Amino acid sequence: MTALEALQSVQYVTVNGRRVAVIDVEEWEALIECLEDAEDLQLAKQARAELETAGGNRERAGWRKWSEVAEEIE
Repeated sequence: MTALEALQSVQYVTVNGRRVAVIDVEEWEALIECLEDAEDLQLAKQARAELETAGGNRERAGWRKWSEVAEEIE
C-alpha cells in the first residue's frame, strides 16, 4: 500500500463535537513505513552529495571507519 492509498482510506467521525480521522492500524503502520523510507532516502541522497563534494574521499566527507563505530552500536 502506498502512503497515498493509506491517506485515502481515512474515515472521519465526530466525537464530542470534534471531527477526527480514523484509520486502520495496518494502514497507519504502512503510512509510517512510507514516511520512514522517504526520510531514509533523503538522508542517503544527502550523504551521497556530501561524498561527491568531497571528491569521493570518505574521510574528507566526514565519514568514519566502520571499525571506529562498530562498538558504539552494540
